[in-house]
Amino acid sequence: GLLDALYAKNQLRLEYDAATTRNASQAFASRSGNCLSLVIMTAAFAKALDLSVTYQAAVIEPMWSRAGGMHFLSGHVNLTLGGRSTGIRTIYDAGESLTVDFLPPQELRGLRTWVIPEQTIVAMYMNNRAAESLVRGRVNDAYWWARAAVVQDPSFSSAYNTLGVVYLRHGDWQEAERVLSNILEREPGNAQAISNLALALGKLGRAAESDALHRRLAQIDPYPPFHFFDRGLAAMRLGDFSAARDLFAREVDRDPYYHEFQFWLGLANLNLGNVAEARRHLALAVENSTTRGDRDFYAAKLERMRATRDR
Repeated sequence: GLLDALYAKNQLRLEYDAATTRNASQAFASRSGNCLSLVIMTAAFAKALDLSVTYQAAVIEPMWSRAGGMHFLSGHVNLTLGGRSTGIRTIYDAGESLTVDFLPPQELRGLRTWVIPEQTIVAMYMNNRAAESLVRGRVNDAYWWARAAVVQDPSFSSAYNTLGVVYLRHGDWQEAERVLSNILEREPGNAQAISNLALALGKLGRAAESDALHRRLAQIDPYPPFHFFDRGLAAMRLGDFSAARDLFAREVDRDPYYHEFQFWLGLANLNLGNVAEARRHLALAVENSTTRGDRDFYAAKLERMRATRDR
């Protein structure tokens, strides 16, 4: 049935691809998507079969990425369908229900979740599309997606933060300040909102307030995302491959599943003559890549290294 189609390699053949957040029909047509897209697609199938659907957000370690000069914090969602367990991997028996998750089985052990309404799932989809539009430089599209996400679920703070970034990108400093300040009234420790608000206040010429927020942010998050990675890149440019290796390793310790960290740790090891370690980290970069483009790029680098070894 549905569950066999989702997991059997000879049926849908789903592939994880985070390049674009797809709706149900797009995910089905491409047989790929990020976890949100695949959850949306599965929910559409389940509803067509008159199965009940419950959405869950998961408690996971922070997963950061960046593109277009922006940092993105990724979450994880899954869903529970009415029915009985069939013993398929990544499905858990919860009485009369089945939880379907697209993470690898080893990452699901001890996964804690909480129920979220469908309106939040829809807001997440819209928020993702807004962020993707920003990366592509389509600020007007990003505004309408972010605004729709806020309307869809006014309690979803990530949508407000994205809207604040849209205003920043458009040069609407006062609007950005208003939206981001609203987040901090509800979530005083929201590091993303603090960082973005500090930028907005700086643009408004309110340097003292901006500096105060930067100091507050340094206390909350003294080593922000990509801190050691950026220092590692600087060390690579200086030819200090040993320091670069150690700095990249610190980022890998924080997020072992981020492909770019593994890739650069591999390159640092390669420059140090540690070929076996370089191959291992490049293989991990391939394994953990989230888009077809990245996967192909890392795979080509790894194949070139293997070809050089076999000469």
